[in-house]
Amino acid sequence: MKDRPEYTARKAFFDRVLTVFGRKPVLEALHTPQLSLHALHVADSNREDGVMAEILREATRRKLTVLRHSRTELARISRNGRQDQGIALDILCPAFARIEDYLQAPRTAPQRLLALDGITNPQNLGMIIRSAAAGNIDGILLAKRGNAALGPLVIKASAGTLYRAPVLFCESLPAALKECKAGGFSVCALRADATQSLFDYRPTGDCIYILGNETDGVSAASDNLADTALGIPMRNGVESLNVAVTASLIAFCDSMGAQPA
Repeated sequence: MKDRPEYTARKAFFDRVLTVFGRKPVLEALHTPQLSLHALHVADSNREDGVMAEILREATRRKLTVLRHSRTELARISRNGRQDQGIALDILCPAFARIEDYLQAPRTAPQRLLALDGITNPQNLGMIIRSAAAGNIDGILLAKRGNAALGPLVIKASAGTLYRAPVLFCESLPAALKECKAGGFSVCALRADATQSLFDYRPTGDCIYILGNETDGVSAASDNLADTALGIPMRNGVESLNVAVTASLIAFCDSMGAQPA
């Protein structure tokens, strides 16, 4: 059964909404004129003084819809009742999309995607997003489970670039990688034991680079789908780099030229 157009449009809209919580992150977002805001959610148990009063004044100034909820309802919206401080804000992130929708859209140039496999450290995730948004990455493939939540720590580490970053959400990374391969993407896994250098690899078509976490690396389920394993040559006995540094090298490797002999 095909979904009604109204439902499809509503779902597509909310796929692009990021809900932030906590008084300081919400106030900072309200003070950022470049952000497109959808709605402010407030727990009806809040005392409306201090920072909360400032938040409500700013919401009024920006003509923002203010929705009031019970604490239980707000916890469902923020998905973090212990730390939301009774406040949450919906922000529209126009570059967010589902991987299925991204793959169905026309592409006029070879694409470079960064697939994140088990990046559970929020600071690392935020720094990766910042580098990817700044560099030659067309999309960040992110499973909704198994990675750090897109909360205040990620936003801070990304220096606010999360709101503009092309994040492509999926339910399962291996399943999404299979979809991408069926759509013509080649898949590369970054591995410490790889013999081929990242800097010498020059894909001619659409390509995905998989990054795993620093403890376990790329998961077996994702690694089994890779066409190529790539590594970063290192000197002086150094065995590995921070995953966010590796992401930066990937994001800019097309601009760096081949590694000198």
